[in-house]
Amino acid sequence: MELKEIQRLEGHTDRVWSLDWNPATGHAGIPLVFASCSGDKTVRIWEQNLSSGLWACKAVLDETHTRTVRSCAWSPSGKLLATGSFDATTAIWENVGGDFECVSTLEGHENEVKSVCWNASGTLLATCSRDKSVWIWEVLPGNEFECVSVLQGHAQDVKMVKWHPTEDILFSCSYDNNIKVWADEGDSDDWQCVQTLGEPNNGHTSTVWALSFNASGDKMVSCSDDLTVKVWGTENIGIQSGGGFAPWRHLCTLTGYHDRTIFSVHWSREGIFASGAADDAIRLFVDDNESQVGGPLYKLLLKKEKAHDMDVNFVQWSPGEKPVLASASDDGTIKVWELIS
Repeated sequence: MELKEIQRLEGHTDRVWSLDWNPATGHAGIPLVFASCSGDKTVRIWEQNLSSGLWACKAVLDETHTRTVRSCAWSPSGKLLATGSFDATTAIWENVGGDFECVSTLEGHENEVKSVCWNASGTLLATCSRDKSVWIWEVLPGNEFECVSVLQGHAQDVKMVKWHPTEDILFSCSYDNNIKVWADEGDSDDWQCVQTLGEPNNGHTSTVWALSFNASGDKMVSCSDDLTVKVWGTENIGIQSGGGFAPWRHLCTLTGYHDRTIFSVHWSREGIFASGAADDAIRLFVDDNESQVGGPLYKLLLKKEKAHDMDVNFVQWSPGEKPVLASASDDGTIKVWELIS
């Protein structure tokens, strides 16, 4: 297997922090689209040309955020884009006839917004910040957003928020080395921390940068400054919607593959997860069908050395029939890759 570079995308004038594929693209003749965000205070929208297969920048969203844009996320319908910035605001953009308009600005965090994420139905938006808090916003008609819960549980900067792919259960990872699991206790909008995955239960021993779920939602992968990737599992996802909670447990730790901080992990629908790290490399891991009892359940499929000239901040697989991988880097570029055998 080989990870082949399809295209190197230039345009940002500072490090590219993250990107997000539009989930409504890449099938039924709709070209793939993704957004990227950068230290240059802008967001760029990239679209694939169906005939050439190459990407071009279709829009630059600027003059809204006054500092680094750290995170971007499309709503499930692909109609709205949320962007979180070091200026402590989250902007909501709507695609109106090909032009992106900022239709709402969410304020409340005391300082840098580090991550934004929509739930599976697009009815809730989560944001997290260096102020150690996680906010849950309800999406109301007319592009109005109401904060329904402020979650105070982390002792440090919260690096990422991620909703479970099918259930309204929220996960947050932090500089305090913990992953926290949040659930709504009944209909009261009273969100509680139902589980903390930390050092005492085989958790990370340093900053947790990111996490991602497999397609079925019964496994989760996390990555850390402790140079490990950890895989977690839960028994019964369906129980969660009935108000019950199925706890997550540690399945395995992948160690010895990274010698610098791992900033990003993302699980493809095909079961391959990618990692991006401060050693400028991208690694792909797959199920190890021959793993020994008690050994790691995943093995390294390949390592792409010098994927970028500097730190790889973010990796994400695309939607669509033939997924491609996009990576974002401190070198100011985005690269699109295909996995070929």
